[in-house]
Amino acid sequence: MAQPQTTERQGPLAGCRVLEIGSTVAGPFCGRMLADFGAEVIKVEPAEGDPVRTMGKQFEGRSLYAASIFRNKKLISIDLRGERGRALIRDLAAKCDVVVENFKPGTLEKWGLGWDDLSKLNPRLVMVRISGFGQDGPYSHRPGYGVVCEAVSGLRHLTGDPDRAPSRVGVSMTDYIAGLHGAYGAVMALMARDKTGRGQCIDAALYESAFNFMEVWIPAYDKLGFVPDRTGSRLIGSTPNNLYPTADGSYIHITAMADNLFRRLVTAMGQPGLADDPRFAEPIERNEQHEALDAIVGDWTSKLPLAEIEAILHTASVPATRIFTVEDIFNDPHYRARQSIVNVPDPHMGNVAMAGVVPRLSDTPGAVRHAGRDIGQDSREVLRDVLGLAEAAIDELARNGVIATESGVSQS
Repeated sequence: MAQPQTTERQGPLAGCRVLEIGSTVAGPFCGRMLADFGAEVIKVEPAEGDPVRTMGKQFEGRSLYAASIFRNKKLISIDLRGERGRALIRDLAAKCDVVVENFKPGTLEKWGLGWDDLSKLNPRLVMVRISGFGQDGPYSHRPGYGVVCEAVSGLRHLTGDPDRAPSRVGVSMTDYIAGLHGAYGAVMALMARDKTGRGQCIDAALYESAFNFMEVWIPAYDKLGFVPDRTGSRLIGSTPNNLYPTADGSYIHITAMADNLFRRLVTAMGQPGLADDPRFAEPIERNEQHEALDAIVGDWTSKLPLAEIEAILHTASVPATRIFTVEDIFNDPHYRARQSIVNVPDPHMGNVAMAGVVPRLSDTPGAVRHAGRDIGQDSREVLRDVLGLAEAAIDELARNGVIATESGVSQS
């Protein structure tokens, strides 16, 4: 595994300051993407910690998830339930380029921290607002966790086997999708600000971000009334593109929908005549005859062990793979060669493995500089260096519970 690339802030967003007041996954992932590429991200969390610290697995009582999703950030703790804490947020926002938040719509407005409030203080501010259903519309005030919004988007309906209830991916997928859209929106808004001198507000809804991935089925319903359903491991309209059994009780996924790939596949199977079979000669015919074709391919794969099938298909340049587990990934030479996993020092846990920075930029790459820190670890530094508060004033805020510093708060 690769080591952290640098301890210095670098990347195309170096010099950009971001205030992250979101919680759990969508907001923090948006902030993490910006931090990976050099932005100075100041994350605010309550004294008890962001809920993401309770998700995933713990190592010796510490959150492994937080070590990754809070990486490269400065962590401060401010109580937003009181006016003094909110005043600190307003002061920080006035000195930032971007604010990222994922509160329920209307919450920040009640606290005097909404877009209208903050943009008056800082007309150049870019504000990323991530919510379940957007800032307006009849569903805007509904609670909007990722999996709920995934169901509303239509994406959940397509996930799983046709004879069972819809399944889900084993990560907070829609939160990540929305976080990516939010980060993308922030960068575009910063580019626009270079031309106009003005900031703007980005409304990134979880359900819409997931719905964006439903692209193929939107015009299909509009023009044909077609409602796709769950097809298990098969992709509708792409044949062969499925999971097939092997002789040693495993599975291999093969995708060869294009004519040239299909010819390579059937030749590797020792059945080149299938490419000229009227049932399978063209992609549309293959889609219509997917059950017959999948049965033929599955019959071939079920007679050979997984490793042998992989070798045959890789030699024939047919896209195919076993289904990787995390253990497979850690042992894989390609992951290792590209340093896709970085090994980041942590003062409490030793080294912590996490995903490397993506995408890879050739001239201004991002970097992992440090793992996620403790609750309030950087409170004193940020309030001193960014807001210019004296140590005595910071001490007074800590005594009154407005902020929390590293000492005296529990970590997880």
